[in-house]
Amino acid sequence: MRDFGPAAKGEEPSEDLLVFADGRPFGLVQCSLFADYPEYAAEMAAVVEVPEGAMTIDYLVGDPEQTGRGLGTEMIRAVVAGIWARHPDVSCVIVPVSAANRRSWRALERAGMRRVGEGEMEPDNPADGPEHVVYRVDRPVRGS
Repeated sequence: MRDFGPAAKGEEPSEDLLVFADGRPFGLVQCSLFADYPEYAAEMAAVVEVPEGAMTIDYLVGDPEQTGRGLGTEMIRAVVAGIWARHPDVSCVIVPVSAANRRSWRALERAGMRRVGEGEMEPDNPADGPEHVVYRVDRPVRGS
């Protein structure tokens, strides 16, 4: 999607989060409204519906020693819960991921997201192919 640098400098309207486990940073998450990135929204809309109020997240676990322990799944769950709490107008969270990145899309599934589409998109990492799978979770209905 985008580099984290411009957001850290306040040049992008995204929200960047540094995630800790046992007092040590292990991951980064960037939350962005599709409405703030019309070209990206159009690219995504060619693959799946992007409703008004949709947000996306981009994430990474930066410490290879922290992978394979379920921390990515917990990070995604916690970030999505935070989105619901901090952004009452967000209708859903939609996340594209490289089809080759099975670990990432399995973490999204374990975090409660469902696969809603597949298609070609510009990859975040130039080493990845254009094939992506897309996951979505909708805002929970109050009282359920």
